[in-house]
Amino acid sequence: MQSRLLVIEDPPFLVHDYLNHALPAQLNSGCELANWDSMPFEKLEQCHVQLLVAVAIPPEPAPLRLFKWLREHPIPRPTLAVLSSEIDDQTLSVISQATDDFVLWPIRAVELLHRVQRIIGPGTKRDELESAREHLTEVFGMEQIVGEHPKFVRAIKTIPLIAKSDLPVLITGPTGTGKELCARAIHLLSSRRSFPFIPVDAGAIPDHLFENELFGHARGAFTDAHTAQKGLAAMAEGGTLFLDEVDALSPSAQAKVLRFLQERTYKPLGSDRFVKAALNIIAATNRDLETCVREKQFRADLYFRLNALRLDLPAMVDRRSDILVLARHFLRIQNSPGSNRKSLTPASVRKLESHDWPGNVRELSNVIQRAMLFTEGQFILPDHLSLPVSGASAEPAGGNFRKARTRIIEAFEKEYVERLLQEHNGSVTRAAIAAGKDRRAFGRLKKKYGVGIGRTDGLVR
Repeated sequence: MQSRLLVIEDPPFLVHDYLNHALPAQLNSGCELANWDSMPFEKLEQCHVQLLVAVAIPPEPAPLRLFKWLREHPIPRPTLAVLSSEIDDQTLSVISQATDDFVLWPIRAVELLHRVQRIIGPGTKRDELESAREHLTEVFGMEQIVGEHPKFVRAIKTIPLIAKSDLPVLITGPTGTGKELCARAIHLLSSRRSFPFIPVDAGAIPDHLFENELFGHARGAFTDAHTAQKGLAAMAEGGTLFLDEVDALSPSAQAKVLRFLQERTYKPLGSDRFVKAALNIIAATNRDLETCVREKQFRADLYFRLNALRLDLPAMVDRRSDILVLARHFLRIQNSPGSNRKSLTPASVRKLESHDWPGNVRELSNVIQRAMLFTEGQFILPDHLSLPVSGASAEPAGGNFRKARTRIIEAFEKEYVERLLQEHNGSVTRAAIAAGKDRRAFGRLKKKYGVGIGRTDGLVR
Protein backbone atom coordinates (compact mmCIF):
# COMPACT_ATOMS: atom_id res chain seq x y z
CA MET A 1 0.00 0.00 0.00
CA GLN A 2 1.32 3.44 -0.84
CA SER A 3 2.27 5.95 1.85
CA ARG A 4 -0.37 8.57 2.42
CA LEU A 5 1.95 11.39 3.57
CA LEU A 6 5.38 12.69 2.63
CA VAL A 7 6.73 15.19 5.17
CA ILE A 8 9.68 17.37 4.10
CA GLU A 9 11.23 18.68 7.30
CA ASP A 10 14.61 19.33 8.89
CA PRO A 11 15.48 18.24 12.46
CA PRO A 12 14.02 18.01 15.09
CA PHE A 13 11.17 16.60 12.92
CA LEU A 14 8.36 17.81 15.21
CA VAL A 15 5.60 17.73 12.61
CA HIS A 16 6.59 14.31 11.19
CA ASP A 17 6.86 12.73 14.63
CA TYR A 18 3.51 14.11 15.70
CA LEU A 19 1.66 13.01 12.55
CA ASN A 20 3.34 9.62 12.58
CA HIS A 21 2.10 9.15 16.13
CA ALA A 22 -1.32 10.82 15.94
CA LEU A 23 -2.74 9.62 12.63
CA PRO A 24 -4.98 6.54 12.92
CA ALA A 25 -3.41 3.32 11.67
CA GLN A 26 -5.61 3.20 8.56
CA LEU A 27 -4.45 6.69 7.59
CA ASN A 28 -0.82 6.14 8.46
CA SER A 29 0.30 3.53 5.95
CA GLY A 30 3.86 4.83 6.12
CA CYS A 31 4.37 8.52 6.89
CA GLU A 32 7.54 9.14 4.85
CA LEU A 33 10.16 11.70 5.85
CA ALA A 34 12.58 13.63 3.66
CA ASN A 35 15.13 16.36 4.46
CA TRP A 36 15.11 19.58 2.51
CA ASP A 37 18.69 19.09 1.31
CA SER A 38 18.03 15.56 0.02
CA MET A 39 14.68 16.14 -1.74
CA PRO A 40 14.92 16.67 -5.56
CA PHE A 41 11.82 18.67 -6.43
CA GLU A 42 11.46 17.00 -9.85
CA LYS A 43 10.77 13.64 -8.16
CA LEU A 44 7.63 15.04 -6.54
CA GLU A 45 5.76 14.73 -9.87
CA GLN A 46 6.16 10.93 -9.75
CA CYS A 47 5.88 10.57 -5.97
CA HIS A 48 3.03 8.18 -5.06
CA VAL A 49 1.65 9.84 -1.93
CA GLN A 50 -1.68 11.45 -1.20
CA LEU A 51 -0.44 14.55 0.59
CA LEU A 52 2.81 16.50 0.63
CA VAL A 53 3.47 18.28 3.95
CA ALA A 54 6.17 20.94 3.53
CA VAL A 55 7.45 22.21 6.90
CA ALA A 56 9.17 25.57 6.35
CA ILE A 57 10.12 26.83 9.83
CA PRO A 58 11.88 29.17 9.29
CA PRO A 59 11.36 29.77 5.54
CA GLU A 60 14.94 29.17 4.46
CA PRO A 61 16.12 29.12 0.79
CA ALA A 62 15.31 25.45 0.10
CA PRO A 63 11.61 25.66 1.11
CA LEU A 64 11.18 28.93 -0.76
CA ARG A 65 12.67 27.37 -3.89
CA LEU A 66 10.17 24.51 -3.56
CA PHE A 67 7.17 26.81 -3.28
CA LYS A 68 8.30 28.88 -6.27
CA TRP A 69 8.87 25.65 -8.21
CA LEU A 70 5.40 24.35 -7.25
CA ARG A 71 3.81 27.56 -8.49
CA GLU A 72 5.26 26.88 -11.95
CA HIS A 73 5.01 23.03 -11.83
CA PRO A 74 1.79 22.01 -9.99
CA ILE A 75 2.04 18.38 -8.89
CA PRO A 76 -0.96 15.99 -9.16
CA ARG A 77 -1.46 15.80 -5.37
CA PRO A 78 -2.39 18.35 -2.66
CA THR A 79 0.25 20.23 -0.66
CA LEU A 80 -0.02 21.47 2.93
CA ALA A 81 2.56 24.03 4.09
CA VAL A 82 3.48 24.49 7.77
CA LEU A 83 4.86 28.01 8.17
CA SER A 84 6.22 30.24 10.88
CA SER A 85 3.74 32.76 12.28
CA GLU A 86 6.40 35.42 11.75
CA ILE A 87 6.42 34.97 7.98
CA ASP A 88 6.23 38.20 5.98
CA ASP A 89 3.24 39.01 3.79
CA GLN A 90 5.11 38.80 0.45
CA THR A 91 6.44 35.30 1.18
CA LEU A 92 3.03 34.22 2.46
CA SER A 93 1.45 35.39 -0.80
CA VAL A 94 3.91 33.29 -2.85
CA ILE A 95 3.32 30.21 -0.73
CA SER A 96 -0.47 30.54 -0.73
CA GLN A 97 -0.44 30.49 -4.55
CA ALA A 98 1.69 27.33 -4.63
CA THR A 99 -0.10 25.20 -2.03
CA ASP A 100 -3.59 23.85 -1.43
CA ASP A 101 -3.60 24.85 2.24
CA PHE A 102 -1.23 26.18 4.90
CA VAL A 103 -1.09 26.48 8.69
CA LEU A 104 0.94 28.80 10.90
CA TRP A 105 3.27 27.50 13.61
CA PRO A 106 2.75 27.25 16.54
CA ILE A 107 -0.51 25.40 15.96
CA ARG A 108 -2.78 23.21 18.03
CA ALA A 109 -2.23 19.52 17.38
CA VAL A 110 -5.92 18.87 16.87
CA GLU A 111 -6.11 21.55 14.16
CA LEU A 112 -3.07 20.16 12.33
CA LEU A 113 -4.59 16.69 12.40
CA HIS A 114 -7.95 18.04 11.21
CA ARG A 115 -6.31 19.82 8.25
CA VAL A 116 -4.51 16.64 7.17
CA GLN A 117 -7.60 14.43 7.50
CA ARG A 118 -9.76 16.97 5.66
CA ILE A 119 -7.41 16.85 2.67
CA ILE A 120 -6.73 13.12 2.42
CA GLY A 121 -10.15 11.96 3.60
CA PRO A 122 -11.12 9.03 5.83
CA GLY A 123 -8.98 5.93 5.87
CA THR A 124 -10.04 3.19 3.45
CA LYS A 125 -8.52 0.07 1.99
CA ARG A 126 -7.02 1.43 -1.21
CA ASP A 127 -4.84 -1.42 -2.45
CA GLU A 128 -7.30 -2.68 -5.07
CA LEU A 129 -8.16 0.79 -6.34
CA GLU A 130 -4.54 1.91 -6.57
CA SER A 131 -3.50 -1.30 -8.30
CA ALA A 132 -6.20 -0.97 -10.97
CA ARG A 133 -5.71 2.78 -11.45
CA GLU A 134 -1.91 2.53 -11.58
CA HIS A 135 -2.18 -0.24 -14.16
CA LEU A 136 -4.50 1.85 -16.34
CA THR A 137 -2.33 4.94 -15.97
CA GLU A 138 0.87 2.99 -16.64
CA VAL A 139 -0.47 1.63 -19.91
CA PHE A 140 -2.08 4.72 -21.40
CA GLY A 141 -2.17 7.56 -18.88
CA MET A 142 -5.87 7.26 -17.99
CA GLU A 143 -5.71 9.62 -15.02
CA GLN A 144 -9.35 10.57 -15.68
CA ILE A 145 -10.46 7.33 -14.02
CA VAL A 146 -10.81 8.79 -10.55
CA GLY A 147 -12.75 7.56 -7.53
CA GLU A 148 -12.53 5.67 -4.26
CA HIS A 149 -16.07 4.48 -3.55
CA PRO A 150 -16.33 0.65 -3.30
CA LYS A 151 -18.91 0.48 -6.12
CA PHE A 152 -16.62 2.40 -8.43
CA VAL A 153 -13.56 0.40 -7.37
CA ARG A 154 -15.35 -2.88 -8.13
CA ALA A 155 -16.25 -1.58 -11.59
CA ILE A 156 -12.81 -0.38 -12.69
CA LYS A 157 -11.15 -3.51 -11.28
CA THR A 158 -12.91 -5.49 -14.01
CA ILE A 159 -11.64 -3.33 -16.89
CA PRO A 160 -8.24 -5.08 -17.29
CA LEU A 161 -9.99 -8.46 -17.07
CA ILE A 162 -12.62 -7.55 -19.67
CA ALA A 163 -9.87 -6.26 -21.97
CA LYS A 164 -8.34 -9.74 -22.19
CA SER A 165 -11.42 -11.08 -24.01
CA ASP A 166 -12.85 -10.57 -27.49
CA LEU A 167 -16.42 -11.12 -26.32
CA PRO A 168 -18.94 -8.27 -26.81
CA VAL A 169 -19.16 -5.87 -23.86
CA LEU A 170 -22.20 -3.98 -22.55
CA ILE A 171 -21.50 -0.85 -20.45
CA THR A 172 -24.44 0.53 -18.49
CA GLY A 173 -24.84 3.65 -16.40
CA PRO A 174 -26.62 7.01 -16.32
CA THR A 175 -25.60 9.83 -18.65
CA GLY A 176 -22.29 11.40 -17.72
CA THR A 177 -20.81 8.48 -15.75
CA GLY A 178 -17.94 7.89 -18.21
CA LYS A 179 -19.14 4.99 -20.36
CA GLU A 180 -17.09 6.00 -23.41
CA LEU A 181 -14.06 6.65 -21.20
CA CYS A 182 -14.26 3.08 -19.89
CA ALA A 183 -14.82 1.73 -23.41
CA ARG A 184 -11.60 3.42 -24.51
CA ALA A 185 -9.83 1.98 -21.47
CA ILE A 186 -10.94 -1.53 -22.43
CA HIS A 187 -9.75 -1.00 -26.01
CA LEU A 188 -6.38 0.47 -25.00
CA LEU A 189 -5.72 -2.37 -22.54
CA SER A 190 -6.61 -5.02 -25.11
CA SER A 191 -4.51 -6.67 -27.79
CA ARG A 192 -6.32 -4.40 -30.29
CA ARG A 193 -4.84 -1.18 -28.87
CA SER A 194 -2.73 -0.47 -31.97
CA PHE A 195 -5.85 -0.49 -34.18
CA PRO A 196 -8.67 2.12 -34.36
CA PHE A 197 -11.30 2.82 -31.71
CA ILE A 198 -14.38 4.00 -33.62
CA PRO A 199 -17.23 5.53 -31.55
CA VAL A 200 -20.72 5.54 -33.05
CA ASP A 201 -23.69 7.48 -31.67
CA ALA A 202 -26.37 4.97 -32.63
CA GLY A 203 -29.19 7.35 -31.80
CA ALA A 204 -27.89 10.02 -34.22
CA ILE A 205 -27.96 7.90 -37.40
CA PRO A 206 -31.28 7.99 -39.34
CA ASP A 207 -32.71 4.51 -39.78
CA HIS A 208 -32.65 4.62 -43.60
CA LEU A 209 -28.91 5.45 -43.52
CA PHE A 210 -27.88 3.02 -40.79
CA GLU A 211 -26.83 0.11 -43.01
CA ASN A 212 -24.83 2.39 -45.29
CA GLU A 213 -23.11 4.12 -42.35
CA LEU A 214 -22.24 0.85 -40.63
CA PHE A 215 -21.28 -1.31 -43.61
CA GLY A 216 -20.53 1.16 -46.41
CA HIS A 217 -21.37 0.70 -50.08
CA ALA A 218 -19.83 -0.40 -53.36
CA ARG A 219 -19.51 1.82 -56.42
CA GLY A 220 -22.83 2.09 -58.24
CA ALA A 221 -24.86 0.83 -55.28
CA PHE A 222 -27.25 3.76 -55.80
CA THR A 223 -27.56 6.81 -58.02
CA ASP A 224 -24.94 9.02 -56.32
CA ALA A 225 -22.54 6.22 -55.41
CA HIS A 226 -19.81 7.23 -57.85
CA THR A 227 -17.11 5.66 -55.67
CA ALA A 228 -17.01 2.94 -53.06
CA GLN A 229 -17.20 4.07 -49.43
CA LYS A 230 -16.02 2.33 -46.28
CA GLY A 231 -18.46 1.90 -43.46
CA LEU A 232 -17.74 2.29 -39.74
CA ALA A 233 -17.16 -1.46 -39.39
CA ALA A 234 -14.38 -1.31 -42.00
CA MET A 235 -12.87 1.77 -40.29
CA ALA A 236 -12.69 -0.16 -37.03
CA GLU A 237 -11.05 -3.21 -38.64
CA GLY A 238 -8.68 -4.88 -36.20
CA GLY A 239 -9.82 -2.59 -33.38
CA THR A 240 -13.03 -1.74 -31.52
CA LEU A 241 -16.45 -0.49 -32.66
CA PHE A 242 -18.19 1.39 -29.84
CA LEU A 243 -21.99 1.58 -30.21
CA ASP A 244 -23.18 4.30 -27.83
CA GLU A 245 -26.92 4.64 -27.05
CA VAL A 246 -27.50 1.18 -28.47
CA ASP A 247 -31.03 1.27 -27.01
CA ALA A 248 -31.93 3.93 -29.62
CA LEU A 249 -31.56 1.49 -32.55
CA SER A 250 -34.73 0.84 -34.52
CA PRO A 251 -36.03 -2.75 -34.83
CA SER A 252 -34.60 -2.90 -38.36
CA ALA A 253 -31.16 -1.67 -37.22
CA GLN A 254 -31.22 -4.08 -34.25
CA ALA A 255 -31.73 -6.99 -36.68
CA LYS A 256 -28.73 -5.89 -38.78
CA VAL A 257 -26.47 -5.56 -35.70
CA LEU A 258 -27.61 -8.98 -34.44
CA ARG A 259 -26.72 -10.64 -37.75
CA PHE A 260 -23.36 -8.83 -37.74
CA LEU A 261 -22.60 -10.11 -34.20
CA GLN A 262 -23.66 -13.66 -35.03
CA GLU A 263 -21.84 -14.08 -38.32
CA ARG A 264 -18.97 -11.62 -37.83
CA THR A 265 -19.42 -10.77 -41.49
CA TYR A 266 -21.20 -7.98 -43.37
CA LYS A 267 -22.01 -7.04 -46.96
CA PRO A 268 -21.58 -3.44 -48.13
CA LEU A 269 -24.59 -2.08 -50.03
CA GLY A 270 -24.41 -3.06 -53.70
CA SER A 271 -21.58 -5.53 -53.16
CA ASP A 272 -21.76 -9.15 -54.31
CA ARG A 273 -19.59 -10.54 -51.52
CA PHE A 274 -19.44 -10.68 -47.74
CA VAL A 275 -16.54 -9.17 -45.77
CA LYS A 276 -15.23 -10.89 -42.66
CA ALA A 277 -14.99 -8.51 -39.68
CA ALA A 278 -12.02 -8.75 -37.31
CA LEU A 279 -13.03 -6.36 -34.55
CA ASN A 280 -14.67 -6.26 -31.15
CA ILE A 281 -17.99 -4.67 -30.21
CA ILE A 282 -18.58 -2.56 -27.11
CA ALA A 283 -22.10 -1.20 -26.62
CA ALA A 284 -23.34 1.33 -24.06
CA THR A 285 -26.73 2.42 -22.79
CA ASN A 286 -28.16 4.65 -20.07
CA ARG A 287 -31.42 2.68 -20.02
CA ASP A 288 -32.42 -0.56 -18.33
CA LEU A 289 -32.26 -2.93 -21.29
CA GLU A 290 -33.96 -5.73 -19.33
CA THR A 291 -37.00 -3.48 -19.00
CA CYS A 292 -36.76 -2.55 -22.70
CA VAL A 293 -36.77 -6.27 -23.57
CA ARG A 294 -39.84 -6.93 -21.40
CA GLU A 295 -41.63 -3.99 -23.03
CA LYS A 296 -40.72 -5.28 -26.53
CA GLN A 297 -38.61 -2.17 -27.26
CA PHE A 298 -35.34 -4.12 -27.62
CA ARG A 299 -34.68 -7.56 -29.06
CA ALA A 300 -33.99 -10.17 -26.39
CA ASP A 301 -31.58 -12.09 -28.65
CA LEU A 302 -29.54 -8.95 -29.34
CA TYR A 303 -29.49 -8.08 -25.64
CA PHE A 304 -28.08 -11.48 -24.71
CA ARG A 305 -25.49 -11.23 -27.50
CA LEU A 306 -24.30 -7.83 -26.27
CA ASN A 307 -24.43 -8.80 -22.60
CA ALA A 308 -21.63 -11.40 -22.84
CA LEU A 309 -19.46 -9.18 -20.60
CA ARG A 310 -20.89 -6.33 -18.55
CA LEU A 311 -19.62 -3.20 -16.81
CA ASP A 312 -22.09 -1.28 -14.62
CA LEU A 313 -21.05 2.28 -13.70
CA PRO A 314 -22.67 3.83 -10.60
CA ALA A 315 -24.33 7.24 -10.60
CA MET A 316 -22.81 10.06 -8.51
CA VAL A 317 -25.72 9.83 -6.08
CA ASP A 318 -24.58 6.26 -5.32
CA ARG A 319 -20.93 7.26 -4.74
CA ARG A 320 -21.24 10.55 -2.85
CA SER A 321 -17.88 10.06 -1.12
CA ASP A 322 -16.24 10.57 -4.54
CA ILE A 323 -17.71 14.05 -5.09
CA LEU A 324 -14.88 15.85 -3.29
CA VAL A 325 -12.27 13.47 -4.75
CA LEU A 326 -13.44 14.27 -8.29
CA ALA A 327 -13.85 18.00 -7.60
CA ARG A 328 -10.23 18.23 -6.42
CA HIS A 329 -9.11 16.21 -9.44
CA PHE A 330 -10.83 18.66 -11.81
CA LEU A 331 -9.31 21.58 -9.87
CA ARG A 332 -5.82 20.16 -10.34
CA ILE A 333 -6.47 19.82 -14.07
CA GLN A 334 -7.77 23.39 -14.39
CA ASN A 335 -5.10 25.03 -12.20
CA SER A 336 -2.66 26.01 -14.93
CA PRO A 337 1.05 26.58 -14.16
CA GLY A 338 1.81 30.12 -13.06
CA SER A 339 -1.83 30.97 -12.40
CA ASN A 340 -3.49 31.73 -9.08
CA ARG A 341 -4.22 28.26 -7.70
CA LYS A 342 -7.85 28.00 -6.63
CA SER A 343 -9.36 25.80 -3.94
CA LEU A 344 -12.78 25.03 -2.47
CA THR A 345 -13.99 26.47 0.81
CA PRO A 346 -15.69 24.16 3.35
CA ALA A 347 -19.04 25.78 2.52
CA SER A 348 -18.48 25.06 -1.17
CA VAL A 349 -17.65 21.44 -0.39
CA ARG A 350 -20.89 21.11 1.57
CA LYS A 351 -22.84 22.57 -1.36
CA LEU A 352 -21.24 20.11 -3.81
CA GLU A 353 -21.87 17.13 -1.54
CA SER A 354 -25.53 18.04 -0.99
CA HIS A 355 -26.32 18.12 -4.73
CA ASP A 356 -27.76 14.98 -6.40
CA TRP A 357 -25.78 15.41 -9.68
CA PRO A 358 -28.29 14.21 -12.28
CA GLY A 359 -25.59 14.87 -14.92
CA ASN A 360 -23.08 12.82 -12.88
CA VAL A 361 -19.32 13.24 -13.42
CA ARG A 362 -19.78 15.33 -16.56
CA GLU A 363 -22.00 17.81 -14.69
CA LEU A 364 -19.49 18.05 -11.83
CA SER A 365 -16.66 18.70 -14.29
CA ASN A 366 -18.66 21.48 -15.96
CA VAL A 367 -19.53 23.09 -12.62
CA ILE A 368 -15.87 23.17 -11.54
CA GLN A 369 -14.77 24.61 -14.90
CA ARG A 370 -17.36 27.38 -14.66
CA ALA A 371 -16.40 28.12 -11.05
CA MET A 372 -12.72 28.39 -12.04
CA LEU A 373 -13.66 30.85 -14.78
CA PHE A 374 -15.78 33.13 -12.59
CA THR A 375 -13.63 33.04 -9.43
CA GLU A 376 -11.25 35.99 -9.30
CA GLY A 377 -9.66 35.20 -5.94
CA GLN A 378 -8.01 32.08 -4.57
CA PHE A 379 -11.11 30.52 -2.98
CA ILE A 380 -14.11 29.10 -4.82
CA LEU A 381 -17.13 30.20 -2.80
CA PRO A 382 -20.65 28.69 -2.81
CA ASP A 383 -21.91 31.54 -5.00
CA HIS A 384 -19.39 30.55 -7.68
CA LEU A 385 -20.97 27.08 -7.98
CA SER A 386 -23.91 27.28 -10.37
CA LEU A 387 -26.18 24.79 -8.60
CA PRO A 388 -29.80 25.05 -7.43
CA VAL A 389 -30.16 26.99 -4.17
CA SER A 390 -30.81 24.67 -1.23
CA GLY A 391 -34.13 24.87 0.54
CA ALA A 392 -32.45 26.11 3.71
CA SER A 393 -31.28 29.28 1.98
CA ALA A 394 -34.34 30.00 -0.08
CA GLU A 395 -36.90 32.62 0.96
CA PRO A 396 -40.48 31.27 1.29
CA ALA A 397 -42.96 32.35 -1.37
CA GLY A 398 -44.34 35.82 -0.77
CA GLY A 399 -41.33 36.99 1.29
CA ASN A 400 -39.71 40.37 0.71
CA PHE A 401 -36.96 40.03 -1.94
CA ARG A 402 -34.61 42.68 -0.51
CA LYS A 403 -34.81 41.32 3.02
CA ALA A 404 -34.25 37.75 1.81
CA ARG A 405 -31.23 38.82 -0.26
CA THR A 406 -29.77 40.77 2.68
CA ARG A 407 -30.10 37.77 5.01
CA ILE A 408 -28.41 35.45 2.52
CA ILE A 409 -25.53 37.89 1.92
CA GLU A 410 -25.01 38.44 5.63
CA ALA A 411 -25.01 34.71 6.34
CA PHE A 412 -22.42 34.20 3.60
CA GLU A 413 -20.19 37.06 4.78
CA LYS A 414 -20.23 35.87 8.38
CA GLU A 415 -19.37 32.27 7.44
CA TYR A 416 -16.63 33.46 5.06
CA VAL A 417 -14.99 35.73 7.67
CA GLU A 418 -15.18 33.02 10.35
CA ARG A 419 -13.60 30.41 8.08
CA LEU A 420 -10.73 32.63 6.94
CA LEU A 421 -9.91 33.67 10.50
CA GLN A 422 -9.94 30.03 11.58
CA GLU A 423 -7.62 29.07 8.74
CA HIS A 424 -5.21 31.90 9.55
CA ASN A 425 -5.23 31.41 13.33
CA GLY A 426 -7.07 34.66 13.98
CA SER A 427 -4.71 36.89 11.96
CA VAL A 428 -6.75 39.66 10.31
CA THR A 429 -3.81 40.62 8.08
CA ARG A 430 -3.35 37.15 6.60
CA ALA A 431 -7.10 36.55 6.31
CA ALA A 432 -7.46 39.85 4.43
CA ILE A 433 -4.65 38.85 2.04
CA ALA A 434 -6.37 35.52 1.35
CA ALA A 435 -9.69 37.31 0.75
CA GLY A 436 -8.08 39.88 -1.57
CA LYS A 437 -9.45 42.72 0.59
CA ASP A 438 -7.98 45.73 2.37
CA ARG A 439 -7.12 44.93 6.00
CA ARG A 440 -9.36 47.71 7.35
CA ALA A 441 -12.30 46.59 5.21
CA PHE A 442 -11.86 43.01 6.41
CA GLY A 443 -11.60 44.27 10.00
CA ARG A 444 -14.92 46.09 9.63
CA LEU A 445 -16.58 42.85 8.48
CA LYS A 446 -15.07 41.05 11.49
CA LYS A 447 -16.43 43.71 13.83
CA LYS A 448 -19.83 43.81 12.09
CA TYR A 449 -20.48 40.12 12.74
CA GLY A 450 -18.78 39.93 16.12
CA VAL A 451 -16.32 37.33 14.92
CA GLY A 452 -13.31 36.84 17.18
CA ILE A 453 -10.91 33.92 17.37
CA GLY A 454 -8.16 33.87 19.95
CA ARG A 455 -4.70 32.82 18.80
CA THR A 456 -3.18 29.69 20.31
CA ASP A 457 0.42 29.16 21.25
CA GLY A 458 2.37 25.97 20.94
CA LEU A 459 1.54 22.51 19.76
CA VAL A 460 -1.00 21.21 22.24
CA ARG A 461 -0.87 17.42 22.46
